[in-house]
Amino acid sequence: MTTVNAVLMALHALGAVVWVGGMFFAYMVLRPSVDAMEPPHKLSLLAAVFRRFFIWVWHAVVVLPVTGYVVLFALYNGFAGAGGHIHLMQGLAWVMIALFVYMVFGPYPPFRRAVAAADWPQAARHLPRIRRIIGINLILGLITVVAGSAGRFL
Repeated sequence: MTTVNAVLMALHALGAVVWVGGMFFAYMVLRPSVDAMEPPHKLSLLAAVFRRFFIWVWHAVVVLPVTGYVVLFALYNGFAGAGGHIHLMQGLAWVMIALFVYMVFGPYPPFRRAVAAADWPQAARHLPRIRRIIGINLILGLITVVAGSAGRFL
């Protein structure tokens, strides 16, 4: 493996760690921790967290496919040379990206606007859809990590 391939694999792994690890933290640690907070504090905190986290996810959404496809063609000679775990990983990745893009342009903007306007009931109405998408993406992300890290051994 060349140094370039090693760097690409490292960037790919880091992109996955940032995205999937961030969702794990948000869903399994942050969410239960803020549920007892009063709506203004809870929703303001979540809006700030989402704003910062989604910037990192946008980076991952670019880095993961670019590095993944370069490695796919450099190491596996394209799709024909890749195992089923690679096909599963890239298929799930596109579903995750689609869900993220839908969330960022669907329920997130009205949530963000409602928080900015201090309309707590309206903000709270949008939060379950955001949480559901993050939860689904977390499950898909964990499956993708298993496929990418252990799939060649199965």
